[in-house]
Amino acid sequence: MSKLTIKETQNPSILKFEFEDFITQNESFEFKNIDETKNSPLAQQLFYLPFVKTVYISGNFIAIERFSIVDWDDVKDAVAEQIELFVANGGTIITPSENKTQKQPITVYGETTPNPAALKFVVSRMLTKTPVEFKNIDETASSPLAQELFKFPYVKEIFMDENYISVTKYEINDWQEITLELRTFIKQYIENGGTVLDESLIVAHKELENTKTENFDNLDVTSQQIINILEEYVKPAVQADGGNIAFESYDETTKTAKVILQGACSGCPSSTFTLKSGIENMLKSMLNDDAITVEAVNA
Repeated sequence: MSKLTIKETQNPSILKFEFEDFITQNESFEFKNIDETKNSPLAQQLFYLPFVKTVYISGNFIAIERFSIVDWDDVKDAVAEQIELFVANGGTIITPSENKTQKQPITVYGETTPNPAALKFVVSRMLTKTPVEFKNIDETASSPLAQELFKFPYVKEIFMDENYISVTKYEINDWQEITLELRTFIKQYIENGGTVLDESLIVAHKELENTKTENFDNLDVTSQQIINILEEYVKPAVQADGGNIAFESYDETTKTAKVILQGACSGCPSSTFTLKSGIENMLKSMLNDDAITVEAVNA
């Protein structure tokens, strides 16, 4: 198995160790102590580390909550190495459950975004590793869940990434009238084993990612720098708000960087301000060029 990616979370006590592939199938696990780890030899081993408080296993990641006796900076690389070694030696992460038909309870909660027309529904389970946007029901062949959501007359657009679904509504309804209905529907749909995204879509996107990597190598240096800045500094903040940003092109003559806004960011009243005051200023500063401008091709 490939090298782990270490990611911080909004809780400084919790760190995520991500694999390239899913390690559980539509199941999430939480272990509070070593006595609860009968079906996870890996979690059992991790609890031998004195600073491990809780272990979460879901989707393509293992998240660990630490006690405050250590800082993550001092131990995270050693923990990643221990997990990698365990897997490389054929260790079992999760023992398959005997009753696969058992309903897996999940939690879903609504989270506001900077776009008043979009609400982010956060799910306690990994949904997808690839950001996917649906502008209408005709685009939803790969997502039965998105198809069902578009049957609500107030749903305008849907965006999915990692563990959340961002829904953009028409003005006909206020969020207070529809949030509970949507949240309940998403929760019950996933708990009852409904398909969120078809696996073939993920394969198609992997091919697309490979193409992007090849294209990246052929780009000019400034374009490559802009992509790296967007990926490292801009995308995490945008994703936290229920959206996504993608590099479209850079024109060396006009010094214009074009980007695509998705999810809650698309059509957001504050997105122009974010582009100009935030991203544009960041690129000017980091690339040391005050002539650079940023445009959203779908704003």
